[in-house]
Amino acid sequence: MQFYKRRDFSELISDTFSFFKENGRNYFRNYLLINGLLLILLVVLFIFGYRELFSQIGGDTTGGENYYFQVYFEENRPFLILAIAIVFVLFLATTIISYSYPVLYMKRLSETGDRNIKADDILGDIRQNAARFLLFFLGMLFVVTPVAALIFAISYQLLAVVIGFFLMLLLMPFVLNVVNFLLFDYFHTRKGFFDSLAYALRAQFSYPAGREKSPFWKYWGSVMVNYLIINVITSIFTMIPMIIILIRVFAVADEGGDTNIQNPLEGAIGILFFAVYGISILVSFLLMNFLFVNAGFMYYDSRTDLHRKLDLSQIDAIGSNES
Repeated sequence: MQFYKRRDFSELISDTFSFFKENGRNYFRNYLLINGLLLILLVVLFIFGYRELFSQIGGDTTGGENYYFQVYFEENRPFLILAIAIVFVLFLATTIISYSYPVLYMKRLSETGDRNIKADDILGDIRQNAARFLLFFLGMLFVVTPVAALIFAISYQLLAVVIGFFLMLLLMPFVLNVVNFLLFDYFHTRKGFFDSLAYALRAQFSYPAGREKSPFWKYWGSVMVNYLIINVITSIFTMIPMIIILIRVFAVADEGGDTNIQNPLEGAIGILFFAVYGISILVSFLLMNFLFVNAGFMYYDSRTDLHRKLDLSQIDAIGSNES
């Protein structure tokens, strides 16, 4: 598969699926070797930790004890703070690996052509880029996130009028593309954070040559298509718990029970509820790889400077073979 080449909208979608068809087994095997334990720990903590937390919230209104949850929190404050801290650290570590893995995997594959990439290779790349990861995280936290939050806050305020909805629909894929282009450019080059951010913004509207049609809409549409596919799949998992709760509530009502004092998250139903939500988290992390790989092909499409170099090297290779 050729990485650095011009792609139209349909090729951005089809090449994303072709990538996983050709490299999916190696890609996800390494992904799970590197990130699998963290994902499992995160899901387990979510199932058992948050089940306890939400059970207490549900029990807050049972029996008329309005301050039961506040008392529970005061009595278990150290444990709850520790649990929240552990979940936060696990989520942060999982997110960092999930964001960096597809970038470094595609970088190595595009540069070496070796499809037998090993987990140790990616771990070595992660260690070599540890300092840049830290700078990237700080830049995202203090530069990109506040600006994006301000933009979305303004758009949210405009939801009262029709234009707000269209602004949100337009801005969400755009911001996601900017972040992904920033991520790919920052780790494919030796540029600084702000230079890569500037490139990520420019690349959404024009190619480096500046004389070709803007790629904005094909990038926007590519993200929307992949995002919709992912949401349809993940919605299957998120709808199951809600159906379970509704069945439980209606069953209690049919039996003549008072649904206001029944906690639907108790017992086996509660375990099943959070287990399915835990699985949905795992599936979401796995499916996000489609967005990142798709972003990678958009980034390679934007690097027309490397398209020319690749074409020249291929011509030279053909000439040397003929001679």
